[in-house]
Amino acid sequence: MSQQTVEPEAIRRARAEFPKMRERDLAQKLSVSEAELVAAHCGHGVTRIAPDVERLLKGLEALGPVMALTRNESAVHEKIGVYEKVTASRQHAIVLGSDIDLRIFPSHWAHGFAVEKGSGADKRYSLQFFDAAGDAVHKVHLRGDSNLYAYQQLVETLAVGDQSQQVVTSPPAPKPVETAAEGDAELFDTLRQRWADMKDVHQFVSILRTLKLSRYQAVHMIGDDFAWRLDGSALGAMMSHAVAQEIPIMCFVGSRGCIQIHSGPVMNVKPMGPWLNVMDPTFHLHLRTDHVAELWAVRKPTKDGHVTSLEAYDAKGSLIIQFFGKRHEGEGEREDWRFLIEHLPRVPRATAA
Repeated sequence: MSQQTVEPEAIRRARAEFPKMRERDLAQKLSVSEAELVAAHCGHGVTRIAPDVERLLKGLEALGPVMALTRNESAVHEKIGVYEKVTASRQHAIVLGSDIDLRIFPSHWAHGFAVEKGSGADKRYSLQFFDAAGDAVHKVHLRGDSNLYAYQQLVETLAVGDQSQQVVTSPPAPKPVETAAEGDAELFDTLRQRWADMKDVHQFVSILRTLKLSRYQAVHMIGDDFAWRLDGSALGAMMSHAVAQEIPIMCFVGSRGCIQIHSGPVMNVKPMGPWLNVMDPTFHLHLRTDHVAELWAVRKPTKDGHVTSLEAYDAKGSLIIQFFGKRHEGEGEREDWRFLIEHLPRVPRATAA
């Protein structure tokens, strides 16, 4: 439980008092985690289930079309489709369906719940998973054409004996100590050499880990031939051009325990206040543009030529969202995507710091 414990009964009363408030917002109002908010309703439409990624993914395909949701503080990524082409182990799991595409890190899945809301024809069903801090890592929402019987069978399979209304949460693990990078000529040379030698974009994470650098530090250090800062208007411009030119993109949003990917065109982009929304038939994105402190274009070498991403960072230097041009392994980057990113408005390096 959080340090300032709120009794389950008080949480349920608050839920009844603010029935339309989103769980994340109500949890913040009550100074509890979202997992604590959900757990307080065990026996009241909520069932605790094991956060067992292997067993979960093996049972999800039978549910048919559902909505997969992964979010962080600043972006919500929703995909409608079927959980298929699953590979799962205790260390990692991958879903490679035509619509639902996930990279899952099971060690961060600490709490699971099956949630039922409403009644009659308006009843809604979901599976919700949280990390040790009580923050959501991934959710699965049933739709009208989902297989409710398969859902009920899966919940029965995953249900645990402990149906208590409280959970123990702990703060997120501290980030690894990063290298003090500024002005370190040797580190700069090593980073540039290893960056230039990349044959696969997936090697990037191991380079950062070895050099004890954050992604944010690396893009600031590397130099304009590999990363350049973009003007704040570049994100909206990229989306507008991708829609107008029908450029299929890849959009990555991650929590601590899951990265969710959209691959394909975007068609219906709707800014609304600070939110940039995509409302397409099988892909919904809700991005808080006022949380974006810096935008960067990042170029990484691969055996198939370099690939270019647009990356948004918050004020703490954490990655919010990434965009690439759609491509498959073994293919070169799309020329229309590369041209678009290279011609977005830039911030001169001298004033980018």
